[in-house]
Amino acid sequence: MNEETDIGSQADPGLMAELHEQVQTSVESGATVETGGEPLDREGAFYPPTVLTGVPKGCPADTEETFGPVAAVYEVADEDEAIELANSTRFGLGASLWTEDRTRGQRLARDIEAGCVYINEMTSSDPRVPFGGIKDAGYGRELSEAGIKEFVNRKTVWIQ
Repeated sequence: MNEETDIGSQADPGLMAELHEQVQTSVESGATVETGGEPLDREGAFYPPTVLTGVPKGCPADTEETFGPVAAVYEVADEDEAIELANSTRFGLGASLWTEDRTRGQRLARDIEAGCVYINEMTSSDPRVPFGGIKDAGYGRELSEAGIKEFVNRKTVWIQ
C-alpha cells in the first residue's frame, strides 16, 4: 500500500526463478531484451518489468504463460496476421487490444479467442462481470451472477 512502490515481488523465489529461466531460454532462442531481463539486486523475489522483441516461435515467451511482468512484443503486417497470432496460443484467458478506433477494436475483439477482451485497457477482473478463460486458460466463470452459478449444481426434478 506504500505509494512509493514501483513494483511488487513475485509470490515466492521459486516462481521468480522459473520466470527468469523462461526469459533466459527465450533470449537464447533469439528474443531480444529491450528492458529488464534480470532479477533485481535486492532482498526478495523482485523481477523487473521486462519487454522481449523478436520472440521466435516455440520459445517459452511464445508458448508458455509467464507469471510475472514479462511482455512478448510481436510485429505483424496487418489485422489478419495479428488475429492469427493472437489465436495461435493454446491459452485464452484475456486479451487487450489498443487502438485509436474503438469501432475497429470492437470488430477485432469478436475474432479474438479469449474469455474476455479489453479495448484500450489492461485485462482485469471486475466483480460485476463474469471472468474466465477458454482453451487451456481457466475453466468456467467466476464473479457476477453468471459466475456464482458455476459453483452450484442445478438439478431438474420433474413430477407428473
